[in-house]
Amino acid sequence: MTATIFQILGGLALFLLAMEMMTNGLKSAAGHHLRHMLGHWTKTPLRGLASGFLITGLVQSSGAVTVATIGFVNAGLLSLSQSLGVIFGSNIGTTMTGWLVSLVGVGFNIEAIALPILTVGVGLKLVSGSSRSKAFGEALAGFALFFLGLSILKSSLESLTGGLDNGLLLQNGYGLPAFMLIGFLATVLTQSSSAALAIVLTAAAGGLIPLDNAAAAVIGANLGSTSTAAISALKATANARRLAIGHILFNAVTGIIALTILPVMLWVVALLTKWLELDANIAVSLALFHTLFNVLGAFIMLPFIPRFARLLGRLFRSKEEDSAEPRFLDNTLVTTPELAVGAVDQEMKRLIGLTRGLLRVCLDREDLKPAQIAPKSDACLSLNQSIADYISRLRAEKMHSTTVDALTRTIRTCRYLAEATALAPALLQLRESRKMPQLAPISADLEEYLALLRSLVAADEAVPESFNRAEKTYHTLKSRMLAMIVRGEFSSIAGERTLDSLSSVRRLCDQWYKSLAWQPATELLNGTPQEAKSENRT
Repeated sequence: MTATIFQILGGLALFLLAMEMMTNGLKSAAGHHLRHMLGHWTKTPLRGLASGFLITGLVQSSGAVTVATIGFVNAGLLSLSQSLGVIFGSNIGTTMTGWLVSLVGVGFNIEAIALPILTVGVGLKLVSGSSRSKAFGEALAGFALFFLGLSILKSSLESLTGGLDNGLLLQNGYGLPAFMLIGFLATVLTQSSSAALAIVLTAAAGGLIPLDNAAAAVIGANLGSTSTAAISALKATANARRLAIGHILFNAVTGIIALTILPVMLWVVALLTKWLELDANIAVSLALFHTLFNVLGAFIMLPFIPRFARLLGRLFRSKEEDSAEPRFLDNTLVTTPELAVGAVDQEMKRLIGLTRGLLRVCLDREDLKPAQIAPKSDACLSLNQSIADYISRLRAEKMHSTTVDALTRTIRTCRYLAEATALAPALLQLRESRKMPQLAPISADLEEYLALLRSLVAADEAVPESFNRAEKTYHTLKSRMLAMIVRGEFSSIAGERTLDSLSSVRRLCDQWYKSLAWQPATELLNGTPQEAKSENRT
């Protein structure tokens, strides 16, 4: 019995190693094409579904596709709707492992094909000069080890079955929930639903588990695959955490549906295996069952992806995300631009306030890192883009020329504010440079420059005197830094880096100063531009 248990564990270890080799090899062999498929073939939920299916079938790892998808969501390359389609598709793609196990791994002389494939794979990896060929060789070797591990699992489980009382597992009173839990735990512990499926399918084929209990274990393994997404999203962005919740909810709903109608599904599986003339073994029936409930779940959920994404979008809301949402841009006003300009003015005041808050934080808070201001920056840029998009949708043919001029100034101001937002990290870099001992001789000038910047950011309107003083201090700092580099008092590399930060801050100051000249379009249309300046307070 002990030897058999070690055989099972050894077979499982070999199987997991094989899955990792296959996944890594195929990902490396495909190179940037996988990124292209995932990043560009997901324009609609249906295309996302197809991409998720194809890539998971190719790399044989739904976990790898899930983690990659979360990475794309983190980076903002995929929307929540697109990524949900990919996740649903990857669930279908992971059923390919079940078909490999059932059609090739059971009732087939595995060693007859595994050993030649292993020879070719290792040969390619050792001899080939191309990195892509080496990666393909690794994938082939992993493919062969996949079947060898499966062969060890199969023979050890058959041996275990022969050594047990035939009624020990078949006549137990554990029930379907217990086997569902077993499948779930097997996936969580191995972090591979494919490994869990291989164990369930080979155990069922060896007569250790009856069909209905094995089907419950397959449902549990499917639900356990969500643990990879949950772990990956722990420290990710809010959107990535929403995706992980979406993955868990989808698999849970799909599993509940499959468990509820399990007798009906098994009856359908029996009809399909007979109609398709598939081998009459329990492993094929389980592979078909796994595919059937994943496809059924995906196509039930697919039409509701936009609504599902909106529902998930309400979770993990941050203060910055709430700030980024437009509050006054009403789509019903698009056809009446004269009314819409008032809404645009209100959002512009919010945008200027948000940008001012970001710059103040960068100037006042110590030891901030660029990553810490990223949510505030993203909120500013998002609201900025919403305003620009809204203005572009207004009916230009219905606008008076003065309205066009006023909105043109607003668009220009949006550009100033967007550039100031993008340059905000330069403020952190310039403040950090004050700690450099080489810059001690000009520390007073640096402090004066930062103080002038604070007064400019705090101002409600453009003050030429303050801006001119900031410009004069900038040129003094630049000249003194260049002189220190020439005299060898400041290294050229550190000097260039600091001068770049200084130049970026000067550009930021210029863009912010220009944005302060903005006046509400409604005030301009009413012919009271001077009063408008006093209104520009946030």
